[in-house]
Amino acid sequence: MSEFASIHDDDDDPVVSRLRQVFDTLAKRGSALAGRPVSFVLAVLVIVTWLVTGPVFGFNNTWQLVINTGTTIVTFLMVFLIQNSQNRDTVALHLKIDELIMATAGADDRLLDLEELDDRVLERKQAIFERRAEAAREEAARRRTEIQ
Repeated sequence: MSEFASIHDDDDDPVVSRLRQVFDTLAKRGSALAGRPVSFVLAVLVIVTWLVTGPVFGFNNTWQLVINTGTTIVTFLMVFLIQNSQNRDTVALHLKIDELIMATAGADDRLLDLEELDDRVLERKQAIFERRAEAAREEAARRRTEIQ
């Protein structure tokens, strides 16, 4: 546990550290906000407002450009928020699973960095585990049959 004692310490340049902290905060808050129902309702209201104003502006090119530009910008920024959130969640999940593997007697420690392997190796390992799962199901079914 001591190796994680200073996990949040940042030995970067103070400016880089502050920028990273600001980005992390904005990304977490942005992801949380974007995933709320109120955000969806707000987006629908923006679209409805845009549609309603169409006749007022004669459905001209500027009217179309407003929604196209707005949605393009929002989509562009959301890609980064979603990717950041996905990366953070994936790393946290891997760390938790690695901790469980290390703490489980008899677990195969070679599975600790499985995500670093190439796709062909992962597919082979997946096939091994699928065969093990099938064998375990067959064994469980056999035991149920013996009990009855």
